[in-house]
Amino acid sequence: MLWRMAELVQEQVATPAGPSKAKVIVIKIIALTAISLGLVFAQSWASPRFYQPDYVAGFPTGLLEGALMPAALPGLMGGHDLPIYAPNNVGRGYKIGYIVGLNTCGTIFFGIAFWQPRQRRRKNL
Repeated sequence: MLWRMAELVQEQVATPAGPSKAKVIVIKIIALTAISLGLVFAQSWASPRFYQPDYVAGFPTGLLEGALMPAALPGLMGGHDLPIYAPNNVGRGYKIGYIVGLNTCGTIFFGIAFWQPRQRRRKNL
């Protein structure tokens, strides 16, 4: 009899509902829009500073340009000729920085896009 009462009490404990699917989607859209706008403004800031004819790009510049390369897409689609790769670079170091920057940006962007919050479970004592 006591066993049966304990089962009923455990069944009545409600777990808190997580955020609704619509709320999660709205939050993701807002976060991705904010990241995209940040990248666009960073690309606008970095373009005139790092694409000088006498500037030799190294690893840090490759890292920055790789991370900002996806931000050039809206400008390129809008008809602006934006540079996305420094032709005057040191070689391997720049290319490695560019690849690492591009992959980091993609990981952050798509990590947020595909992130799913976990449901917290209450431990019944």
